[in-house]
Amino acid sequence: MALQSFGFIVAGNGFNPATHRSTMQSEQFTMLAVGVSQPAEAPAVAREMVEAGVQLIELCGAFGAADTARVQQAVPESVPVGAVSYGGAAIGALHRLVAA
Repeated sequence: MALQSFGFIVAGNGFNPATHRSTMQSEQFTMLAVGVSQPAEAPAVAREMVEAGVQLIELCGAFGAADTARVQQAVPESVPVGAVSYGGAAIGALHRLVAA
């Protein structure tokens, strides 16, 4: 089956997954983006996404390995879960942004 529905979970201060969500859709593809305030909220959001038909989930760079593993455990093995990562050149700038 071709990929038709993609989910993206982003963590940011003050995001509420009940209201901070956006859908982009064409006739062939849907992307659902949901904001959470803490990575601990992501497993429940991921389960909801899968129930809605999402086939693949990606997490923003705020999710560490342990957070990613918790999301992976929350969904069926048939749903790939990945996380955005930053290369060495971006690490300093990333740390300055999230430390503020």
